[in-house]
Amino acid sequence: MQTLEKLFEGVIWNSRLATLFAVVASLLASFAMFFMATADTFYMISHLFHYVDPEMTAQARKTLHDETIGHVVEIVDGYLLATVMLIFALGLYELFISKIDLAKDSESSENVLLIRNLDDLKTRLAKVILMILIVEFFEQTLGMDFKGPLDLLYLASGIALVGVALYLTHSEEKKEH
Repeated sequence: MQTLEKLFEGVIWNSRLATLFAVVASLLASFAMFFMATADTFYMISHLFHYVDPEMTAQARKTLHDETIGHVVEIVDGYLLATVMLIFALGLYELFISKIDLAKDSESSENVLLIRNLDDLKTRLAKVILMILIVEFFEQTLGMDFKGPLDLLYLASGIALVGVALYLTHSEEKKEH
């Protein structure tokens, strides 16, 4: 009976290796997002040379300016999403497979790999996702057409809520230290 129990426990314990699929897929998604955000950056920069064209009208220059700001926000959003996927992959690997030996000697690993349990991983991901949501909010406000004071009140309320969210995440961080 003990042999069967040990065999079964071995199967259960080794089933954690199935998370390698999630680790590899998350890494691939992260690399894809890094590539896309970098390609968007080069694409945006290539279009900026038109900005100094003396024949460009003021309205066309303003439109290009506003579009460029929107593209920059999208690029930041892409890099943040890539970072989420990378943190997720590293966290899953550290939690379920093994500690990363190379990270022990790296000073920057303390900033990224301070993941001891699933709650630490969720907290790290939640902070980056909050930043993505803030960037998305900013992107949406760039394209808003304010038609009256109520629209400005909505914008101010949104900004206040963003501030409260940031305050709460930082106050939680202070409690941990």
